[in-house]
Amino acid sequence: MSVWPAWEVQEGEGATSWFQVRLAFADGARVDALAVVAEGCVSIEDVRAQPPLSLADLTVLADWIEEPLFEACGVAEEPPGEADGDEADGGAEELVGPRRARPAWPRGIEGRWLIAQEYRAAQEEGFDPVLAVMCATGHSRRKSLRLISQARDAGFLAPRHARR
Repeated sequence: MSVWPAWEVQEGEGATSWFQVRLAFADGARVDALAVVAEGCVSIEDVRAQPPLSLADLTVLADWIEEPLFEACGVAEEPPGEADGDEADGGAEELVGPRRARPAWPRGIEGRWLIAQEYRAAQEEGFDPVLAVMCATGHSRRKSLRLISQARDAGFLAPRHARR
């Protein structure tokens, strides 16, 4: 993880600082964020991730970057009495081990069956089925179309055109 200052605004006795943050994961995923440190709190103003982050990962992004960000700007962390809560301990356990930017999607026949389920559910609800598959897998439109065609070839979805 890399943290570097972007700019700082002095406000009387305090200051608001913006920092560029880059997280690189072992699976090739990357997250770039613009974080704000003000009054000992971390806020995130902008996030760009490749591949897209799941909602669960987005909710813990501030926790991932909080400690290195406070070290980079020289702000003291919470006093020890406040960090002893159950939530602080639970968050640390979640971060153990490698993290993926998107949830793992099953491969093979099980993955194709799940693609077909997402596709059909979106069609029945009147939504764009390709977009539903993109959101479910975290893949690009091109890759999602390829997965949909594989589900068709496996017989989980009706053929796209009538065969003659």
